[in-house]
Order: sequence, then structure tokens, then C-alpha cells
Amino acid sequence: MTDQPVDDLKDQLLDAALTHVPFDGWSPATFRAAIEDTGADPALAQAVCPRGAVDLAIAFHKRGDAAMVQRLRSEPLQDMRFRDRIAAGVRFRLEAVEDREAVRRGTALFALPPYAADGAKLIWGTADLIWTTLGDTSDDINWYTKRATLSAVYGSTVLFWLGDDSLGHLATWDFLDRRIDNVMQFEKVKAQVNDNPVLKQLLAGPNWALSKVRAPARMPDIRMPGNWTARR
Repeated sequence: MTDQPVDDLKDQLLDAALTHVPFDGWSPATFRAAIEDTGADPALAQAVCPRGAVDLAIAFHKRGDAAMVQRLRSEPLQDMRFRDRIAAGVRFRLEAVEDREAVRRGTALFALPPYAADGAKLIWGTADLIWTTLGDTSDDINWYTKRATLSAVYGSTVLFWLGDDSLGHLATWDFLDRRIDNVMQFEKVKAQVNDNPVLKQLLAGPNWALSKVRAPARMPDIRMPGNWTARR
């Protein structure tokens, strides 16, 4: 079995599942219906998606991530302020969604304790892709704080967007801008703290410890591009 047929089958199952998700969520019933709709061998489908519809929900999220990255690379963003590029990344990610109900159902799925870690990993992955695609080169503690902060912004914006019925989702984009502004204000305060000689001395110990933190190293892997492993 080659990688390409596996990817093709997962895509086919996902496309079929999306017609059932609004009614049955990312559930075993949806997975069974997708198998039936595609005519796939049930054993092969189970091998491709060991957790059934959960794996399809993850594939759905990653499909949106791929569309976002493609748009980030094609849009002329070079004249934008960097904070606006970050906001554009979040907006592009949401605009890549063709079925908001599928996201709503996915949010409910990944809120369940057995799948909460998967949901957090997906949000972190989206934040990482935005930063990486926009050329982030940080390799210290800032690598983590940037992604953690953007994960929080993205997660809260998704929840707002799910309930937003404004024309063109204008309320969502205003909400996103406010969240980005909050982050920028926090960064400004952090810079002021670092410039204060008294506070800088008091924080010398913690700052020294944080200076030893390094971002994970990206290791080349033909089968799994973007794989990360800890630095040695």
C-alpha cells in the first residue's frame, strides 16, 4: 500500500462524511455512512482511520490549514504591519472553512475529555503554521510564547465566529483585531518591564532560566514534512 492511495481514500471518506456531519456529528454513524457512500472496503477504511470519524475530523482541520498556508503564500502581505499579517492568517484560516457546522461539530467533539488533547494539538498546529509561513525565525522561549498566545487568539476567535451572524462576519474580524491589540499591549508591557533596571534585576534568575529554553528542531522527513523533535 502506497501513501498516495491512503491519502486519496481518506480524502474520499472525508468528502463523503461532510454530508452527514451536520446531522450525526463526527460519529461512528457518520463514519459508517462515509464508507457506504464511497464503497470503500470497511477493513481498509478502518486501517486508514483507526479512530473512525475522529481521524476524519482531524483531516478536515488539516485540510483547512493547508488552504490557509496556500493563501498566505499567494497573497501580497509584504506591505502589511506584522500584526496585520498575523490577523490575516487567522482570517484566512476561518475563510477556508466551507462548512461552519462541521467546525461546530468538531469543536464539540474536541471538547470531550478523550479528544481534548487532539483539539489542543490542532489549534497549536494552526498557530505554528501561521508563524512559520510568515517567516518566524525565533528559536528560544519566544517560539513557544508566540504560538501559545496565537493559539489563545485563534481559539477564542473561532468560538466567536461560530455564533456570528453579522454581514460578512464583520463582527468576527473586529473581535479578532481587538484580541491582536490585546496581545500587542501585553508585548509592550513586557518590553517596558525588561527595560526597567530594578525589575530586570529582580527577574534575572527566571530570565536566565528562560534563556536556556530552545525551540524544537525541525527534522527533514519526506513522509512527514514539518516534523519536530527536541533539540539535543
